[in-house]
Amino acid sequence: MSIRSLVTPGEFDPEALAAMVEAFDAAYKALNDPGQPKIVLDVIAQRIIESARRGERDPVRLVKAALPWLAYE
Repeated sequence: MSIRSLVTPGEFDPEALAAMVEAFDAAYKALNDPGQPKIVLDVIAQRIIESARRGERDPVRLVKAALPWLAYE
């Protein structure tokens, strides 16, 4: 799954999209379980997208928005 498939083309500039992709990949890796159901990945992606829509561009903070219970640094 790619977070890019959930974003409207042109909605984000290339730098924002790169930060979102980095955050999604890091969040997926942080789950430490490659067998997550698609719905879990969709929720993570949507949380990242919503945070990016509010202007967040830092990948670490995007991961924290997606996985608030995770102590991620």
